[in-house]
Amino acid sequence: MSYISTRGQAPALAFDDVLLAGLARDGGLYVPAAWPRLTPDDLRRFRGLSYAELAVEVMLPFLGGTIGRDDFARLVTDAYGSFAHQAVVPLVQLDARTWMMELFHGPTLAFKDVALQLLGRLFDHVLAARDSRVTIVGATSGDTGSAAIEACRDRDRVDIVILHPRGRTSEVQRRQMTSVLSSNVHNVALEGTFDDCQDAVKAMFNDAAYRDALNLSAVNSINWARIMAQIVYYVAAAVALGAPDREVAFAVPTGNFGNVYAAYAARQMGVPVAKLIVGTNENDILARFFASGEMKADGVVPTLSPSMDIQVSSNFERLLFDLMDRDGAAVATCMAGFRETGRFEVSQGQLARVRDLFAGHRCDTAGTLAVMQDAYARSGYLVDPHSAVGVAAAHAAGLDPSVPVIVMGTAHPAKFPDAVEKATGLRPPLPRHLADLYDRPERMDILANDIQILKEYVRARSRVARINA
Repeated sequence: MSYISTRGQAPALAFDDVLLAGLARDGGLYVPAAWPRLTPDDLRRFRGLSYAELAVEVMLPFLGGTIGRDDFARLVTDAYGSFAHQAVVPLVQLDARTWMMELFHGPTLAFKDVALQLLGRLFDHVLAARDSRVTIVGATSGDTGSAAIEACRDRDRVDIVILHPRGRTSEVQRRQMTSVLSSNVHNVALEGTFDDCQDAVKAMFNDAAYRDALNLSAVNSINWARIMAQIVYYVAAAVALGAPDREVAFAVPTGNFGNVYAAYAARQMGVPVAKLIVGTNENDILARFFASGEMKADGVVPTLSPSMDIQVSSNFERLLFDLMDRDGAAVATCMAGFRETGRFEVSQGQLARVRDLFAGHRCDTAGTLAVMQDAYARSGYLVDPHSAVGVAAAHAAGLDPSVPVIVMGTAHPAKFPDAVEKATGLRPPLPRHLADLYDRPERMDILANDIQILKEYVRARSRVARINA
C-alpha cells in the first residue's frame, strides 16, 4: 500500500511516513494509490464482530505491513477501551427509516475522538520505533482541538500546538482545550476565523525548512490516518443495517469534508452506499457547490454549529482529485486558482458524476432549532446543533423509503448546552468525568493572525527545535 499526493509532485510514501508527514510536500493531501476492496463475503463476515475487531479488519490493509497485526490490534483495543459506551458508536433509531450513529461517546464527547484516540497511539508506536519526536500543529473550529489534545497530552515524544478562532467556539469546547495544563500542550486563541487558523497551519507545512527544523506533523483531517479511522464506522453502520444485501445512505453534518469523505472512501472500498447527503449551516459553500458546480468562498458567519463555520473545506481536494481523474497537475492548478480568486468551477460532466452520489442541504438557525425541538418533543431525544443539521439533511433528501438513512451524530448535546436549552428548555449536564469543567483553570495565549508571530510561538515550544538548534 502506497500513498500519493493529490497534487502529483510529492513522493509516494508508506503508511507510517504518511502518518508523520500529514500534508504532502507539494501542498497536496495523501490518498491511497489504490483502494483496498471489501467483498460482499467480507461484509457478511463482519457481522457480529466487536467494533475493535471490525476496525482491525477494515484498517489493516491501509497499513501495508508497516505495523504488525498483533501490535495494531493492541493499539485499536486500547483506543476504543476509553469510550463510555460498550458499542463504541451505537446506532439509535429516530423514526421508521432514520438512524443516528452516536459518535460522541469518547473522552471529549465528539466524533473526532474515534480517530484521534487511535492516532495518538499510532504516533507513540511509530515514534518509539524510530526513536524520534514530532511537533504537532493543528487548527480547530471546536472539536478537533480538544480531541487531539486529549489524545496527545503527556506523551514524551510529542509537543502539540492547537489554534482555535477566538470567541468562535462554545465555552465547553474552549475549556476542554484550555483546561489541559500538560507541559506538552499549548493553546492559541487566534484573532480570526477557523479558515485563518487552517491557513496558518498550511503555511507552516509549506515552509520546507521550518517544517523540517521542527519535524512538523498534523492531527487535522489533512492527515490520512484520521480518514482511515473514520471509514470504519461507516462500514459498521452499513453492516448493522444489512450490507451487503441492502443499500444505505448517510447524512453527514459537514465542515471540513473529512467525515463525509471517509464515507466516500467506504463506498470506494465496496460498501453499498446509495447517497451521501452533506448537511451545512449558513456557511453553505458545499451545499451551493453540489447545486451549481461552483465552489465560491464567502465570509464566515457565526452560527449555533460552530464546528461547521468553515468556507474552505480542505478535504474536498481529495474528492476533486478523483473528479479530475487523479490528474495532480490539474488539481494543483485548480487549487492555486481557488486560493487566488476564492472560486473554481467544475464541468457539467464532473458535476453530474459527483451528484450521482452526493447531495447538499442547507439548514439555517431556525431550521436547526426546529429539528432539535421536534426530536425532543417526539421522543425525548436531545440532539446537538451539528447533528440536527444532519437530521434536517436526511429528511430533505427525498430518497426511496426502503433505503435507511444514517445520520452521523457528531457531538454530545452537553457540548452545546445553550443551543440545546434554547430549543428544548432542558440544559443537558456534562458527563461525570467533565462535571467540574467550568471550575478548572484555563491556559491559552491570544495571538494576532500573523504567520511570523505564530511560527515563532510554535518554534519556542517545540522540543525538536531546541534539539536541532
